[in-house]
Amino acid sequence: MSFDRLITKIKELNNPTVVGLDPRFEYVPKFIQDKFLLEDGESMKAAAKAIFKFNQSIIDEICDIVPAIKPQAAYYEMYGHFGIKTLEKTIRYAKLKGMFVITDGKRNDIGATMDAYASAHLGSVSIGENNCEPFGADALTVNGYLGTDGINPLLKICKESDKGIFVLVKTSNKSSGELQDKLIGDTPVYALMGDMCEEWGKDQIGQYGYSSVGAVVGATYPEQLAELRKRLPHTMFLVPGYGAQGGGAQGVAAAFDKNGLGAIVNSSRAIMCAYKNEGCPETDFAKAARREAIRMRDDITSYIK
Repeated sequence: MSFDRLITKIKELNNPTVVGLDPRFEYVPKFIQDKFLLEDGESMKAAAKAIFKFNQSIIDEICDIVPAIKPQAAYYEMYGHFGIKTLEKTIRYAKLKGMFVITDGKRNDIGATMDAYASAHLGSVSIGENNCEPFGADALTVNGYLGTDGINPLLKICKESDKGIFVLVKTSNKSSGELQDKLIGDTPVYALMGDMCEEWGKDQIGQYGYSSVGAVVGATYPEQLAELRKRLPHTMFLVPGYGAQGGGAQGVAAAFDKNGLGAIVNSSRAIMCAYKNEGCPETDFAKAARREAIRMRDDITSYIK
């Protein structure tokens, strides 16, 4: 089971966090920017190459202390096909370093189109007699609001290829309640979506008691986080919103079960841009990312068993 691999890695490193690699060209230190601008001019190719070097350096510094990365696809797509190549290379490099990779794509469709998304991000495509793996992530974030038609193609590939999905349940953004908090009868929409995650994953339960169907539940809503942890005993949580969006470690602790498992907490910009926040030399950017990753780990684990 995909999330068995993730939880085992979390236990080995005593670190339930994931680093979101959501880079913009302007996040990259100037000495790296200048190198690739000199080679390729002010182009998307130069930006994409600089971003990969940036990602690679951070991965090198965190791979022994952080179990996973979470690249957000949009930050790569914005640089066209050069950026897409950087996403692929980033995923492969992180896996080479032993890290679990969650692609944050929030894909949402049905039928053959969802089959195509599943094959692209989690599976493989057949070309003649050859099976090719386009991206090769271990898990993918998805939007479940098209219902079971949009999830079934993913369940099949999770089972066949040892992959996982995280379904949007209670997101961390300020306006999430406009829809997700609405009641159907006496039950909020987000809770019903969580119940669907439990149902979708019931036939794929791993050794730690969690299925291949996880849920995205924001750190910015600690009461709902605690409520959903009790309601969804077999659902692994991906928890965005820690730090920059206002979620704190004490509230995030509610995402974990009695054994201190069942969730992984994300931080993106605070780690990528730690060198700017520290005011250290830009050549020390990767070490600064490591220091912030350690600080985050220690902050969160101080509140969980």
